[in-house]
Amino acid sequence: MFPSILGGTCAIPGAFGCGKTCISQALSKHSNSEVIIYVGCGERGNEMAEVLEEFPALTTIKNGKEVSIMQRTSLVANTSNMPVAAREASIYTGITLAEYFRDMGRNVSMMADSTSRWAEALREISGRLAEMPGDSGYPAYLATKLAQFYERAGKVSCLGSPERKGSITIVGAVSPPGGDFADPVTTSTLSIVQVFWGLDKKLAQKKHFPSVNWTISTSNYERQLDKYFNENYDKEFSALRQRIKEILHEEVELNEIVQLVGKDSLSEDQKLTLEIAGIIKNEFLQQNAFSEHDFTCPLEKTTGMMKAIVRYYELAQRAIVETSKRPDRINFAFLKSQTGVQLNKLKQMKFQDPKVDRKQLTEIFNNLVDEITTVFKNLMNK
Repeated sequence: MFPSILGGTCAIPGAFGCGKTCISQALSKHSNSEVIIYVGCGERGNEMAEVLEEFPALTTIKNGKEVSIMQRTSLVANTSNMPVAAREASIYTGITLAEYFRDMGRNVSMMADSTSRWAEALREISGRLAEMPGDSGYPAYLATKLAQFYERAGKVSCLGSPERKGSITIVGAVSPPGGDFADPVTTSTLSIVQVFWGLDKKLAQKKHFPSVNWTISTSNYERQLDKYFNENYDKEFSALRQRIKEILHEEVELNEIVQLVGKDSLSEDQKLTLEIAGIIKNEFLQQNAFSEHDFTCPLEKTTGMMKAIVRYYELAQRAIVETSKRPDRINFAFLKSQTGVQLNKLKQMKFQDPKVDRKQLTEIFNNLVDEITTVFKNLMNK
């Protein structure tokens, strides 16, 4: 939905308990980077202990061999009980380590958790130096310092021989007080980074994880990546992603109507939109980091799920619109009863094992799309 690239910059702002650390750790475990630099800057000590406990037991496939994730991970631990000066230095230590591995020709991901604690350290040091305070007491040069940090990301051709290319991808967690995105650290970060995964407290309270709010999140890399996705996965990939976003945005507007006058006031196609949006949210976007089938999702599975959902939605919309003026018109309740098996299969797609061969995954979802097409064709011919 909101992709990043090797050498990109990402921000994950969110209130306490929204899952910032969980997303950072998931990226550390399952991203395609060769080196991970995980900086715990002013966070709780048990989070670093969790990394040390879990990571040695996890493995990844490298050159056809299963290797421990800990072998590619470096930790910079600076917990909240450590000195303020060390907290400021921890971020710079992490990015310098990342540059060291990048110059070896490696693709490095640096997780900074959290840059808000680093900014608080800057504020405290600035106060002790009697410098002129800016917004909310932060130093006036906060935005400059953040920009200097994030601009060290990128993909480069390294000097010397042999010829090699390396990259640094920076993922910075931001912890605004009370989840207020108007916080100076958050606003300064958003003006710099290219990918914004905004976490929503309401989604987290509903136990919808990852709690990325699809109405406010953005990625400036979408257009650059469209050609790659369309050529390597599915020629309709970018169109499918755009259709999914449109359905989700339409659902937000329909929910306002439902709260005012009830669901019965909606037209048949609007009821369909609400149903499909529910499947997208609960079965496609929501993931369980602790399950075998949902801890990661290869692009073949993502593409197949999007294709099946959008195909069902478009064929159902066409069936409702084309029969709206006929005496035997198709309403949503009838459609649901006639295509209940396929609708249930859409809800069960997430349980497909992601470790299955990629070609087999594509075939499984293509068969489901063909089945949906056949069912609607038979329904319209009756």
